[in-house]
Amino acid sequence: MKKIKLLFLFVLIAASGSAFAQKQAMIPETLWEFGRVGGMQVSPDGNTILFTVTNYDVETNRASRDVYTIAVSGGQPRNITNSPENEFNAIWRPDGLRIGYLSSKSGNVQMWEMEPDGSNPQQVSHVSGGISSFEYSPDMRHIYFTKRVKIEESPHDMHPDLPLSNVYIYDDLMYRHWDRWHDYSYSHIFIATYHEGTIGRHIDIMEGEPYDSPMPPFGGSSQISWSPDGNYLAYTCKKKVGKERAISTNSNIYLYNLQTQQTTNLTPFNEGYDRNPVFSPDGRYLAWESMETPGFESDKNRIMIMNLQDGSYDYYTKGFDQSAGNVRWSKDGRTIYFVSGHHATYQMYSLDLASRNITQITDGWHNYNSLAIAGDYLVGERMSMSSPVEIFRVNKNDGTQVQLTNINELVFDKIQMGNIEQRWIETTDGKQMLVWVIFPPNFDPNRQYPALLYCGGGPQSAVSQFFSYRWNFQIMAAHDYIIIAPNRRGLPTFGQEWNDQISQDYGGQNMQDLLTAAREVSKEPYIDESRLGAVGASYGGFSVFWLAGNHEGLFSAFISHCGMFNFESWYGTTEEMFFANHDIGGPYWADPRPHSYEFSPHLFVQNWDTPILVIHGAKDYRVPKSEGLQAFNAAQLLGVPSRLIIYPEENHWVLTPQNSILWQREFFKWLDKWLK
Repeated sequence: MKKIKLLFLFVLIAASGSAFAQKQAMIPETLWEFGRVGGMQVSPDGNTILFTVTNYDVETNRASRDVYTIAVSGGQPRNITNSPENEFNAIWRPDGLRIGYLSSKSGNVQMWEMEPDGSNPQQVSHVSGGISSFEYSPDMRHIYFTKRVKIEESPHDMHPDLPLSNVYIYDDLMYRHWDRWHDYSYSHIFIATYHEGTIGRHIDIMEGEPYDSPMPPFGGSSQISWSPDGNYLAYTCKKKVGKERAISTNSNIYLYNLQTQQTTNLTPFNEGYDRNPVFSPDGRYLAWESMETPGFESDKNRIMIMNLQDGSYDYYTKGFDQSAGNVRWSKDGRTIYFVSGHHATYQMYSLDLASRNITQITDGWHNYNSLAIAGDYLVGERMSMSSPVEIFRVNKNDGTQVQLTNINELVFDKIQMGNIEQRWIETTDGKQMLVWVIFPPNFDPNRQYPALLYCGGGPQSAVSQFFSYRWNFQIMAAHDYIIIAPNRRGLPTFGQEWNDQISQDYGGQNMQDLLTAAREVSKEPYIDESRLGAVGASYGGFSVFWLAGNHEGLFSAFISHCGMFNFESWYGTTEEMFFANHDIGGPYWADPRPHSYEFSPHLFVQNWDTPILVIHGAKDYRVPKSEGLQAFNAAQLLGVPSRLIIYPEENHWVLTPQNSILWQREFFKWLDKWLK
């Protein structure tokens, strides 16, 4: 009898273990269980990688970031901070004996240092108001740091007797940008003396200048670089104000001499973007990323190299029909490594400076977001549609890739991902278009599924192997949808002609590409053609609005997030006018009037007859919320089933945990209602 009981208990435990081991489909909360890897830095000896992991607490709606290390040779990562505060901007001191980082532990963000094992943390800076970034000079005699500096007169300065007034007053453009109103201050670079954990006198090398470095909204420390001898600092800046700043992409690389305190513009010859300078190991040369076309933010990113001794320069990726970024010099200065997009993936490449031959190092369905040199290897932050960022080691010679971190192993142990297929489909003008098809985790080819057309944003942003925490293809597929994700006209990684075609043709060929992808893939027997939806954000949100008036009954549901609805009102309220001028062709009052205005979705709204969900962030100043309000109002007045979701505190994205989970719930509630 005892043996029977034991056997029954064993079977029960085994069955329970099998149940616990069974993987489940992703749900909205799953996306906030993932630890988010970033900030990768390699130690000076090339043996250890420093990185951060950000985790979120949904209940408190807060993030916590810790600093980790892992050996380049492999092994277990080690959390060296493990504190309730956020630590970020972690970098190695050039001698490798200390790690500098930023923390707000003392009340505002300051520079701290700790031992490589995380012990003995000490505050280094005590700068009034705090700092936003820093980096050691290679000779460790100085650091630079950045902080905001008030330059212009504010309304409170003008009216000191009205301290409780709350108002902005402006006399020029760029009064707001991305998600913040101009507060009369700018990000400036300061240089301070440094000695063994203490900093001394510091000076503002941009004193009195109404300019930012790094450049908002997304510029970071890659826009500032020390020379190997520590005597020079190269930085990126767009030294324009007001209207000129709003209509121009003409940023330059500036060289600051610490001894003479003089600044020189190194790139006055180029009218487009010049960014992200990197000195050669011997300090004789400077490489940077450059765009040739004025006003075109998505032009081909070229690698330029200047001889700093005589000022001569050359275009080193000429003939390479791809953009290049994340430039890194080899130790001997003979090779440059970089990241470039090819066929909706992002890979590592090498450029031999003597022959100018370019070689692709890595291959596969993934995106490398960054790279660094670690002794005889390269290391990089890699992600795919089925995995958030992890750190990989890459053999420079044969491209072999080894995963070093597996931060999200416990999450993946309990979830199941769907399969992904790559297809090439012929477009209406006889071109070949890459389309990703993502299947539900337990796909049954004998079933018929509803399908979603994903309309990419940008407009020049590849539908690549990205892992999004909102527009996540795997969680869409986990809700039993087949996802159709085309790389329509106007996306990079397929050559510059394919990328550039979309400008001033918003309602043209790229829309035919989207329709072609939906029609062709939905011919598969496992897709129910009567249950197609179209979803997208930003340019993808515009695409949904346009398709709503031009789809001829193809779709049964729409979701548009932060999309342009009325080109005239959008042109009159957006902030980066260079983008609108290049992609739309200019203002609506121009004579002749740019033909792009004929593509405005509001001109086709009389054809709307399909349920539509409109989502917008109130702090989105790139595509102001009035665009979403107009679209929803039109749908309501036309009697089209519609819903409006407005996030008062979110911008062009939805960034906080609970808002994001709500977004996912409403997203699928809407689709399930009309497609299931």
